[in-house]
Amino acid sequence: MTDGISRPTLFLVHGAWHGAWCWEKLTALLDAEGWRVRTIDLPSVGGTAGVQHDVQQLLQELRRIDGPVVIVAHSYGGVPVSQAAADAGNVSRIVYLSGIQLDVGESVMGFAGAPVPQEPRDLEPVPADPIAVFYGDAPRPEAEQAVKRLVPQSTKSLWDVLTKAAWHTVPSTYIICEDDQALPVQVQQVLAKRSDVVHRIPGDHSPFLSRPGELAALLSRIALESDG
Repeated sequence: MTDGISRPTLFLVHGAWHGAWCWEKLTALLDAEGWRVRTIDLPSVGGTAGVQHDVQQLLQELRRIDGPVVIVAHSYGGVPVSQAAADAGNVSRIVYLSGIQLDVGESVMGFAGAPVPQEPRDLEPVPADPIAVFYGDAPRPEAEQAVKRLVPQSTKSLWDVLTKAAWHTVPSTYIICEDDQALPVQVQQVLAKRSDVVHRIPGDHSPFLSRPGELAALLSRIALESDG
């Protein structure tokens, strides 16, 4: 059965420059449908922490959750999630939402083919036009409010390589955002080949803001199917 008690917990993990705040609209909808939802603020956002610091924070939170967990990783969030889920015994499925689904030995910037900077910096600034990059389909007032909450991202987190990749052993689903300006659909399709199941959703990089109802319905379906 998949009643409110036996359903898995949905653990939502944000991407670079963002925080747990970005899930507020989606969380309200999932709460109304009876889902238990957890969110987290990753230490690599607004600080100099690397992937392993994010992993440890995720593991601490996962250990506080009773029962199975469907963990939803947006964008960069897919990087520490892939590692943390390998050491957590309660993750029943990973959902990569336009997620960076790396393999062992890969980093965000390395996967993108970026050259190692000669003068590395501690923080990566927010992209120059964040509305176009992240929120192209969101209502303009909401997009503008979201931009005000973005903060710099740790450079180290984008160069750290994975030492474990849980998706080799934990079932995974990839959600392709079809008009994503942050992670092009062609790149998402390459990454999605690493997942067991692939879904598509119209629109921009941030459907939790632009299409929360559609995303909530899709995540509910994925989680219920994962619960078997």
